[in-house]
Amino acid sequence: MPEADIRSRKGDHLDIVLRPALVSARVNAGFDAVRFEHAALPEVDLDEIDLSTQFLGRRLGAPILISSMTGGMERAARINLRLAEAAQVLGLALAVGSQRIAIEGRGQGGLDGSLRRAAPDVPILANIGGAQLLAGWGLDEARRAVEMIEADALIVHLNPLQEAVQPEGDRRWRGLLSAIEALARDLGRPIVAKEVGNGLSGRLGRRLMDAGVHALDVAGAGGTSWAAIEAERLQDPVARATALLFADWGIPTARAIRDVRAACPEAVVIGSGGVRHGLDVAKAIRLGADLAGQAAAALPGADHSAEAVVAHFQEVIQQLRIACFCTGSPDLAALRQAPLLSDEG
Repeated sequence: MPEADIRSRKGDHLDIVLRPALVSARVNAGFDAVRFEHAALPEVDLDEIDLSTQFLGRRLGAPILISSMTGGMERAARINLRLAEAAQVLGLALAVGSQRIAIEGRGQGGLDGSLRRAAPDVPILANIGGAQLLAGWGLDEARRAVEMIEADALIVHLNPLQEAVQPEGDRRWRGLLSAIEALARDLGRPIVAKEVGNGLSGRLGRRLMDAGVHALDVAGAGGTSWAAIEAERLQDPVARATALLFADWGIPTARAIRDVRAACPEAVVIGSGGVRHGLDVAKAIRLGADLAGQAAAALPGADHSAEAVVAHFQEVIQQLRIACFCTGSPDLAALRQAPLLSDEG
């Protein structure tokens, strides 16, 4: 695909996501059905609650992964740098968006050593598309993705629905599990398998773990709908209607977290997809996630400044802290056992 077309598509995606009313999934992520039992006598001090955790051998100040999204190359560079700076300030993990153009040597978009210099102490995750693995990419491209940003791990993102409704999408998906297994065996970095908004099932999570994957990002339904995003780009009314038909497709995030944790007790589980605020982060942790990922909610800040990103995640972290306080949870281990009033736990 011509470079200009890829850049234009990425820019379109970014602009559309910044209009959330257009692309929010028509299915609830499931967090609203989860209610904590309130602890009227918490027996903990709010300011002493420990939200820290370990991920990829590094300490995080809070169990949050900033899942980034890129646009046109100059814009992407600014966004990536702001996200990296915010991640370093708060001690959060950072996952970059598509590295396809950079891997193909057609521009970096900020996907270079500047990210590690801006965020020397936090986990940084590189990104490669599952569709690219089936189009001939392999170990060399994966290594370039990791090395160009000095990443701690590599995300393989899985987006079959988006590819199916995208006119320029990749339709051939047979053999991807074997390709992921080969990367897990040979790359020398942990592999994270990630959906992009339609969810991972427990059954697939188990197969991915058996293939050598280290972590699973469920990225469930309930947040940004990539089928709806592609529909906004489509001029053909028939194709647009088909994309919109699948705007509510997928496994709601809360269920995906629970099911993947049950099927893969040893996995590092990342709960993303419709994570709106710190209370959703708390619910994701309680349902079985080790980290919660957020992308679209942080994007307006990232399009503005690093300080805006920091302010956004400070609010999320404070909300998570209050959820811990009002469940009597001094740390994340206790939060995972906090009583619920719903059937979700």
